[in-house]
Amino acid sequence: MRTPRTLVALPVLLFVSSALFAAANDEAGSPTFYEDVLPILQDNCQSCHRPEGANLGGMVAPMPLITYEQTRPWARAIARQVEGRTMPPWHASQDQAGVFHNERTLEDRQIQTLVRWAQSGAMVGDIAGSPSLRNWPATVDGWITGKPDLEISIDRYYVEDEVEDIYVDFVTEITVEMLSEPRWVKSIEFQPSSSAVHHIVAPPLGGLGPGLQPSVYPEGFGTLLAPGDKVHWSMHYHKEAGDGTGVWDQSRANIRFYPREVVPDHPVVWTQASRYDFVLPAGEPNVEFTQRLPVERDSLLLALNPHMHLRGKAARYTAFYPDGTEEVLLFVPEYDFNWQTTYEYPPGEPKILPAGTEIEFLAAWDNSADNPYNPDPTEDVKWGLPTTAEMMVGWIILSDAEAGVTAPGRGLTSRERVGD
Repeated sequence: MRTPRTLVALPVLLFVSSALFAAANDEAGSPTFYEDVLPILQDNCQSCHRPEGANLGGMVAPMPLITYEQTRPWARAIARQVEGRTMPPWHASQDQAGVFHNERTLEDRQIQTLVRWAQSGAMVGDIAGSPSLRNWPATVDGWITGKPDLEISIDRYYVEDEVEDIYVDFVTEITVEMLSEPRWVKSIEFQPSSSAVHHIVAPPLGGLGPGLQPSVYPEGFGTLLAPGDKVHWSMHYHKEAGDGTGVWDQSRANIRFYPREVVPDHPVVWTQASRYDFVLPAGEPNVEFTQRLPVERDSLLLALNPHMHLRGKAARYTAFYPDGTEEVLLFVPEYDFNWQTTYEYPPGEPKILPAGTEIEFLAAWDNSADNPYNPDPTEDVKWGLPTTAEMMVGWIILSDAEAGVTAPGRGLTSRERVGD
């Protein structure tokens, strides 16, 4: 006996209807680009991921994330990157969330939104519910910080085909024609003109490394530049060697000054806790060394910047106070050579270091074969200039707590009194 068709069709119809209803409900509750994703991108990603976006020490975002059409093909990649917390690039421990004002992190709910958006089909949503496109300030000749008050550069230099790693020094003298009187520097931005530039050290102005943002001093802080001063450029070029790999470079710097009538209260010093006597045994996955910097006067700590090379694994700064207490100032559990981040305290809220404090810088390296960036795990490694050697530089950016006095230490500025 044949089963009546209505008895079969009705349950099937009910099942299909229920599935469609559930799918519709799921779609209605899923994130969409315009309502949910675009606000996150505008606040956290588009400063780099846009046409003419930020060039952070040679690190340039490979694609814009402004429109749905631009973002949709990258939905799954975005989900992987944010879920793994590799984007936005920020390497301080989550225990220090909210400490540094230039922090680049997403909240857990924002990460979940981006992941759910990719998993649910990366729906476009209703453009009527979207925020207006963000009006990003146009860069001026590629500069993030604006039109230079003074622009300087090295001599045009050719990095030969056979070069893999080389350091070249240049000197720029600040002439009266360039700068008629001493001026206080408000911001400094370096711009490499070739991909071969790995980093720039240019006292007394500072420097540039992969992923490094321009130096913009808080109000009331700065460095003095005067006619007759010399900027000493130490250019580090690193590239693949071989026929046709040679490139020209003429890196430059954008210097912006405070108004003439403004005299900052606090000269800024870049000093360091560093070592040059370390040895990383071949094959060792965890090698640690420390160095301390004594703080001889009451000081204001503005920022910290750990520097190592390809074997760098982790970094930590700890303050040992004169009352016997201690505090971890910065912990970088997964150091990334490609992002030489300066961790900056909020403007107007520097860390106060009483006289007698010691800042300890700890550097850790992985010299084993498990480190995919290790050039050669079979060799003992010492301090050296090439990228394939190692460094241990714990940069410490500070100022004396007393107005008008330069903090003591081996800094990139040398003036002892405001206006001297």
